[in-house]
Amino acid sequence: MAEAILIETENAPCGCRSYLMAALSYLSVLCFVPLLVDRDDEFVYFHAKQGLVIWMWGVLALFALHVPVLGKWIFGFSSMGVLVFSLLGLVSVVFQRAWKLPLISWVADRI
Repeated sequence: MAEAILIETENAPCGCRSYLMAALSYLSVLCFVPLLVDRDDEFVYFHAKQGLVIWMWGVLALFALHVPVLGKWIFGFSSMGVLVFSLLGLVSVVFQRAWKLPLISWVADRI
């Protein structure tokens, strides 16, 4: 599922605060906290950008509810995708890695 490991953090001196901020990145609108507070930390910034893309996908999924016939289906599949990618991001933070999530990292690199 994860494309590649971007940063090896076992040898890097990262504190508990970095992992907490990186985990906040995947919790919906809380992705803005690491973006504003820990912009200098490369590990946190990587996860914050991916979390921002996942949050934007969730917000756009809400607009799909206004589509007459297929809106509920699109919203349902998008919500499941947001949930799965958020969990994958949290798992990568727990394992102290920066996994490039498919499609999400492609968009996050362009931000």
